[in-house]
Amino acid sequence: MSGICISRSLQTAFERRDREMKYPITQAVRLLREKNISFEPHVYDYEERGGTRRSAEELGVDEHSVIKTLVMETDSRDPLVVLMHGDREVSTKELARVIDVKSISPCDPAVAQKHTGYMVGGTSPLGTRKPLRVYAEKTIFDLPLIYINGGKRGFLISLDPKDLRTALTITEVNVAIT
Repeated sequence: MSGICISRSLQTAFERRDREMKYPITQAVRLLREKNISFEPHVYDYEERGGTRRSAEELGVDEHSVIKTLVMETDSRDPLVVLMHGDREVSTKELARVIDVKSISPCDPAVAQKHTGYMVGGTSPLGTRKPLRVYAEKTIFDLPLIYINGGKRGFLISLDPKDLRTALTITEVNVAIT
């Protein structure tokens, strides 16, 4: 336990909300609760290979505010997470230069699941199986609200992006490709 104690009334309120809203209680949700970070759950119909465009359409939000969680690895197979706007791509060449490694590439889905404990399409940077280095596109923190995977396919959570810094150790980078 992290030393944070949740009162019975607060725990009861969480349980009541969970019954009413019917959203999954994932490791990401547990971590946010443990750190007393407020969030709003959003369940939608997951579509294979639909990506952030599909989730943004389902929720009626700008794809720029839907944040992708990408599991990548360095040339020496060290895993890392990159948080990127849904409508942008990651320059792996620039990221490798910034973090001083030879190269970076996406992890194989089975390897990503092994590191995070989440299935591809449901990967959250929160509550990963192993602590991973997290790099976030710096402009994410300029947004008033972001939507990020809650740890299951078809489940996003919205929160203030600044709260990510409370939940995770993040290195801000500028590696987006338009």
